[in-house]
Amino acid sequence: MSLQVEKLEKNMAKMTIEVPAEEFEAATKAAYNKEKNRFNIPGFRKGKAPQAMIEKMYGPGVFYEEAANQLIDANYTKAAAECGEEIVSRPTIDVVQIEKGKPFIFTATFAVKPEVTLGEYKGVEVEKASAEVTDADVDAEIARVQNQNARLITVEDRPVADGDETVIDFEGFIDGKPFDGGKGTDYPLTIGSHSFIDTFEEQLIGKNIGEECEVNVTFPEEYHADELKGKPATFKVTVKEIKVKELPELNDEFASEVSDFDTMDEYKADVRAKLEERKAKEATTLNEDRVIEKVVENASMEIPDPMLESQCRNMLEDYARRLQSQGLSFDQYMKYTGQSIDTMMDQMKPEAIRRIKVRLTLEAVAKAENIQVSEEAIDAEYEKMAEQYKMEASKLKELMGPKEKEMLTQDLAVQQAVDLLVAEAKLV
Repeated sequence: MSLQVEKLEKNMAKMTIEVPAEEFEAATKAAYNKEKNRFNIPGFRKGKAPQAMIEKMYGPGVFYEEAANQLIDANYTKAAAECGEEIVSRPTIDVVQIEKGKPFIFTATFAVKPEVTLGEYKGVEVEKASAEVTDADVDAEIARVQNQNARLITVEDRPVADGDETVIDFEGFIDGKPFDGGKGTDYPLTIGSHSFIDTFEEQLIGKNIGEECEVNVTFPEEYHADELKGKPATFKVTVKEIKVKELPELNDEFASEVSDFDTMDEYKADVRAKLEERKAKEATTLNEDRVIEKVVENASMEIPDPMLESQCRNMLEDYARRLQSQGLSFDQYMKYTGQSIDTMMDQMKPEAIRRIKVRLTLEAVAKAENIQVSEEAIDAEYEKMAEQYKMEASKLKELMGPKEKEMLTQDLAVQQAVDLLVAEAKLV
């Protein structure tokens, strides 16, 4: 294999990879052995026809596609390791020459890691996040727990009121015709939750159990289903149940039921302590984010389009895996929301750009500060990961090869860069 690398504009590069003719011949032979059972040649049992006979009947290039795929798979990875470029996107492959008796030549075009020009990064000034816990914060947390422990009491002697928990049947119509997804039975609806469109919930206030009523609404212009956007609709609704929350009294008995404490004063003190701990962590994270945002803002770089596309695709694949873990396939999600892959990738672009800029900037800071990650720090991270996976650290180290260790080292260097930036920052 011979390799030539050409630098292109906008952080792009192209490799031209030439594979000797004898290797192309061997790949064609391997392709024949893999695919020969697909061909029916008169006078030969299936799979027994000579390669030359198949090529004569179907053309000399009948096995070229499979041979090319084999050679590209075998040589691209090797070339990528040898080219000296830091590749940050999937390659675009083009076959330049594929002909019997000649070298096989193909190109791979890809994005390379952009150079980052750092601006001011030490001692940046940002607004300090507050970690203060007020009496109102404590009261709100206790009210949340109180609401979680409320009892639902069935109401039969009055109509629907704001805040009620109802059960309804409904069917929606547009221009007098029912539409897909517009019908529900025994649907739980909290009045005032604004989980339904427009003024749907408000129009149920004052309706009695068993009473069928009409609710008139307009779908929002940004509604996920294109056929419903901005359309006026009428729903026939029947209220089947009305329930109201009965909140427990805030006293010592409540405190003993929802906590390990006997009195309300002790419970309040514990709630405050936990809120202070949580807010302190949140403030630390927010301060870190603000410092990083400022340092990224001061830096400059040119992100190549294929790198952005790869980041969006990785985010999309990660989102699909999370949906799968919740029992929903990606295809089902797209059908339900009416979105396409292109639409979702467009929506992800701002966050993808932010992630790329943050990572590149922090890597540039680590390089500028000559941050070196010690073996002790790497071993400590192995221990932490092993604990999460409930396995021995030594076993985890065996499973992680040189590439995984390199990525882990880079991540630790980036975190040390963050720690340095925050330590040097001026929080005002």
